[in-house]
Amino acid sequence: MDTAKRFARSACAIANSLDIVGDKWSLLVVRDLLHGKRTYGELARSPERIPTNLLADRLERLVSAGIVTRTPYQQRPVRYAYTLTPKGRALGDVLLAFVRWGKQYIPGTLTLKQAPAGGEVAAPAANSRRARAKRAG
Repeated sequence: MDTAKRFARSACAIANSLDIVGDKWSLLVVRDLLHGKRTYGELARSPERIPTNLLADRLERLVSAGIVTRTPYQQRPVRYAYTLTPKGRALGDVLLAFVRWGKQYIPGTLTLKQAPAGGEVAAPAANSRRARAKRAG
C-alpha cells in the first residue's frame, strides 16, 4: 500500500509552502491578521487595497489550509471574524524573515514602527523570537 502523499509539483517543502501562501496576497492577509485585523472590512482596507473578489478567495484558501479560522459574529447578513490558527501564527517568523531581507536589500522599505500612520508594512515585533525571549527574561 502506497502511503506517500501526492504533491502538486514535488515533495519540496518550499514548493508546497508556495502552493499554499505563495501568491501575491495571502501573506499580506496573514500580516494583517497578526496586526489584529479581524473582519473582512478591516482586511479590505489594508494599504495594498486587495480587490474584494481576491480577498474572499484568499480567505477561503487560508481557511481550507487550516491557517485561518472563520467565526460568525453577525447573523443577518452573516458576517465573519477571522483569526489565525497556531499554524497561521507560525507564519509570523516567515514574515519577519521577509522584513529583515527587505530592510537589508530593498532600499526605502519600512517596518511597522517606521511606517507612516495607517501604513502597516511588517509583522509586529511581538512575534519575533528576540521579543518573546526579552519578555520571558
